[in-house]
Amino acid sequence: MSLITRNVFRTLIQGSQHVGKGLHTTSVTADKNQTSKEGRVKCTLIPGDGVGPELVYSVQEVFKAAGIPVDFESYFFSEVNPTLSAPLEDVVGSIARNKICIKGILATPDFSHTGELQTLNMKLRNALDLYANVVHVKSLPNVKCRHHDVDCIIIREQTEGEYSALEHESVPGVVECLKIITAAKSERIAKFAFDYAVKMRRKKVTAVHKANIMKLGDGLFLRSCEEMAKLYPRIQFEKMIVDNCTMQMVSNPNQFDVMVTPNLYGNIVDNLASGLVGGAGVVAGASYSADCAVFEQGARHIFSGAVGKNIANPTAMLLCSANLLAHVNLHSYSKMIKNAINKVLTDGKVRTKDLGGQSTTKDFTYAVIHSLA
Repeated sequence: MSLITRNVFRTLIQGSQHVGKGLHTTSVTADKNQTSKEGRVKCTLIPGDGVGPELVYSVQEVFKAAGIPVDFESYFFSEVNPTLSAPLEDVVGSIARNKICIKGILATPDFSHTGELQTLNMKLRNALDLYANVVHVKSLPNVKCRHHDVDCIIIREQTEGEYSALEHESVPGVVECLKIITAAKSERIAKFAFDYAVKMRRKKVTAVHKANIMKLGDGLFLRSCEEMAKLYPRIQFEKMIVDNCTMQMVSNPNQFDVMVTPNLYGNIVDNLASGLVGGAGVVAGASYSADCAVFEQGARHIFSGAVGKNIANPTAMLLCSANLLAHVNLHSYSKMIKNAINKVLTDGKVRTKDLGGQSTTKDFTYAVIHSLA
């Protein structure tokens, strides 16, 4: 059966399926603004900075080849190119309307054009209340790493903590930077983590903290996790100091299942864990609010040195797209993309430079397309 025939068959099947709500949001695909009259799904697309546009192009090529019923609403959104960037309000409105977004990584410049301390990333998260960042760190087939069978989920609160943009120079040479921890947001992320563990049939949640030093701030976060754990007696709960956690991650990552962290610790652990399974190019992530989901790479690197060189690994962005499709109940397409990626990696004939090969971004993309089945 030809690829075209299979695509037509899948389209007929998908068209007959009822599209319900996603795992973490309400009315994800039933919203009339998101789904067009033809039964296609609308999705906000933000190419991002660095190699983001090249990776997003790979996703679009795969979607086109597979006949996936998703229409992208594209916005150029950038802090390093503010004159070309779409207004924050327009991007927020699009994501709020469509409920889903796939996003390249946004670069954060060393200085602000407006003098504000909040970055564009922070403004977007706060505007949409994207409080939960989820990164699934999992070993991929035939990707050589020091550790094998790594499979852990890192859940990070990303609307407060050290990334609150509250700092000032009280006297010359003395800067005060405020870390904000609240009971409401600590309880919310703790509940999200335990709910996620239940839904994904995970057995353990680890709270990562530094409450031995930051007794009030991290102490509040830890107590919130401890209280929430009492409501989930079937889920094993443990707590671990962040410095010990990083050592344990590199020495025995298989001990972790679901991890819940404040903002800064989660950012560090995300990147460390990504390095354990092959680097920034192979780990997918997503950020959730109560109403929408934004899918982006798990490790926040724009890889500016590779721009225009056609060498970036599109695996992470393709996995993001597959997770997006599963989120809107297009499961057959999601599995098709993941299976194609696994087939290419298992064959080992097409590898980008970060995985020890010499293949280009386009080579890998076309290999995935040819493996769609």
